Amino acid sequence: MKKKLIVVGGGFFGLYLAEHFSKLGHEVQLFEKEQNFMSRASYTNQARVHNGYHYPRSILTALRSRVSFPRFVAEFEDCISSDFEKYYMISNHLGKVSVNQFIKFCERIGASYEPAPVRVQKLTNPALIDASFTVTEYAFDALKLRDVMLGRLANASVKCNTGVSVECVKQYRDGLLVSIKDVQSEEQHEVYADHVFNCTYAHMNYILANSQIELIPLKHEMTEMCLVDVPDELKKIGLTLMCGPFFSVMPFPSTGLHSFSHVRYTPHYEWMDKTAAPYTDSYLKYQADGRMSAWRYMQKDAMRYLPILSECQYDRSLWEVKTVLPRSESSDSRPILLQANHGLPGFHCILGGKIDNIYDAVDVIAAQHILQ
Repeated sequence: MKKKLIVVGGGFFGLYLAEHFSKLGHEVQLFEKEQNFMSRASYTNQARVHNGYHYPRSILTALRSRVSFPRFVAEFEDCISSDFEKYYMISNHLGKVSVNQFIKFCERIGASYEPAPVRVQKLTNPALIDASFTVTEYAFDALKLRDVMLGRLANASVKCNTGVSVECVKQYRDGLLVSIKDVQSEEQHEVYADHVFNCTYAHMNYILANSQIELIPLKHEMTEMCLVDVPDELKKIGLTLMCGPFFSVMPFPSTGLHSFSHVRYTPHYEWMDKTAAPYTDSYLKYQADGRMSAWRYMQKDAMRYLPILSECQYDRSLWEVKTVLPRSESSDSRPILLQANHGLPGFHCILGGKIDNIYDAVDVIAAQHILQ
């Protein structure tokens, strides 16, 4: 039966699920608090299309990435940057994965690898880098991805709204009344929905707190992604040193620059949403945060492993709140969280850790038979 659905959150997950539900025959409205879609976490990340290599401590996440990779690349071919070489490097110095462990891991998940060419190995500090491997991994252009999805949403007749905050939900007959607020005028009114899908990532607990619904335990980090101009030798190269307190330097296609992130210095501080604790609004923290870049610390540490990184020229930093499930910290896993009928019948919360596991989100929703 055709149902009235509201999707809250205009990141990639929200856009994709809104189209998916519309194609199933439902009437869908999409609400985004910012003035533009995909302007927050869906944009401010490494833009990495994962192929499994990044998760040697979570086989399940790696295998799911291996399944999603070809599907995502095929579906969004025009948004994918594949014209660069990608290398993973292993260091036993503070590392959590040895060379042999990485090799066995790649073989276990069926991911291709081979020794990096000599010209790349010469860029590394052999005292700290034990091995370098050529792998297959791409990047996505978030702006192109947004435009593609907006075109698809128009074709699917999804009603898209920006600058609108969903404040709370309450039960009304067999469905939900959803209180929405215009961000600029602050005018509020209520709309009816049979189901609401909360895809607001770092802001997920905002609606729950306002609706007197139990919070979902989540960990948040205020993060800094540096954008840099790399030397000519690295223009068409992506580098990841793992697995430990290390770094990645990846092409960031929407700017022509490279992203530079560091496990130790990209997170500036963290806080938790706890079930029994008062709620802390992550957006307010984001807006009020004093921003002091850790770029020099990132660069100085990374250039010990690859001296050529001393030639990177800092351009600017992108700041965002990164949100993960607390249990993911020890294993580095990125499972899909689906809390169906959370607090109210028809109110569903969904959280993913990376853009290219959207297919897992669709599968999890279907498995719950939520709309049947």
